[in-house]
Amino acid sequence: MSRTIKLKKGFDINLKGKAKTEVVEGVLPDTYALKPDDFQGINRPKLLVKEGDNVKAGTPMMYDKMNDKVMFCAPVSGEVVEIKRGEKRKILELKILADKEVEYETFEKFSISDLDSLDPEKAKELISKSGVWPNIVQRPFGTIANPDETPRSIHISAFDSSPLAPDYDFIFKGDEDYFQAGIDVLNKLTDGKTHLGLDGRKEVSKVFAHAKNVEITKFTGKHPIGNVGIQIHHTQPINKGDMVWTVSPSGVVQIGKLFLEGKYDATKIVALAGSEVKNPQYYKTYNGACVNKMLENNMASDQVRVVSGNVLSGTKIDKNGFLGFYDQLISVIPEGDYYEMFGWILPSFDKLSFQRAFGLFSWLNPGKKEYVVDSNTHGEKRAFVQSGVFEKVMPMDIYPTHLLKAILAEDFDEMEALGIYEVIEEDMALCEFVDVSKHNVQSILRDGLELLRNS
Repeated sequence: MSRTIKLKKGFDINLKGKAKTEVVEGVLPDTYALKPDDFQGINRPKLLVKEGDNVKAGTPMMYDKMNDKVMFCAPVSGEVVEIKRGEKRKILELKILADKEVEYETFEKFSISDLDSLDPEKAKELISKSGVWPNIVQRPFGTIANPDETPRSIHISAFDSSPLAPDYDFIFKGDEDYFQAGIDVLNKLTDGKTHLGLDGRKEVSKVFAHAKNVEITKFTGKHPIGNVGIQIHHTQPINKGDMVWTVSPSGVVQIGKLFLEGKYDATKIVALAGSEVKNPQYYKTYNGACVNKMLENNMASDQVRVVSGNVLSGTKIDKNGFLGFYDQLISVIPEGDYYEMFGWILPSFDKLSFQRAFGLFSWLNPGKKEYVVDSNTHGEKRAFVQSGVFEKVMPMDIYPTHLLKAILAEDFDEMEALGIYEVIEEDMALCEFVDVSKHNVQSILRDGLELLRNS
């Protein structure tokens, strides 16, 4: 029997350009990339390939010297054509020129009945060496989980409430067996429960609603209710010394495919959405895909910002950039490279704003109008004003303004007391959106997390 948790705080950002529920197949790029920056907590990546090497899907390409059990593997087969480096020879991208047909490394297969007697250590070993383990993220800190540890519990959010969010019910239709197999494997990795958060605002697909061996909780309210961190806070809050793991539905399916089919299948259905996309829809591709083929002849203008992920917490990429490891959305919005006379003070009926003084229409008609937003901040960085607005959009029992000030002051005790262990960047992305002081809230939070993690 599931329970329903109703959250009152938050803010839905209703943007124009949602993806139509159609999947385009066969529009595959020539190149794919594995990007170390996609993974928090990698301090010293060690390469296992060089330019000119041929790899298969599932071939290890690098590992972190601080956690050498976890392999980061090729999403497709092909030739390693470039190892792109930045300052101080930092590894930025491992580019693969893909084969026409993907070849896979083979791993041990299991039947569904075999999973009942699966040894936890054997499961960890297989997941770690196959390229699937990076889907498992540890809280606190939002880093890749350590296979040598056992979490208090595992949490999965089966829906996304962010702007232009992909429809998970549509994406994972037909993956019931893989999803259930993934859950059965994950249950072997914890002494506690596996929690599944469902969208209580609508009827849920049987892929998630019929899942077994999980603790189901439904959530209603506004964004960020789809964030797994928000769900953890309202089911099993994280205190100092606690450690939980989170996995996306895509990661659960990949784990299930690994055990049932014996391969690392990096197939992913991605939503291309946004006001600047002529034909927003879904594309079937692989992790790390170059987005150029999806964008070709499909943009309303050239002055756009392409974001891997959602517009609140995603990563800016160029038109020949690569899909992030954890992303199932590519957002395309207008570039906000312009100045606006008195733009910060003039009320408007066309702007989306949480503040009633500026976005008049957006609060008079909440959730009805679709907005076109750009990347302009409509103001410059200024003094940190304590307005109380952060607390109105963050459905957690913490004080985000005080937490951010504690981070800036590098006050470790205050950071811990104010709940830093419960949040990562995506959980406070709305605070950055509504911040009248225009601070990089997510960057400040990451600085604080890294201070504690490395202390």
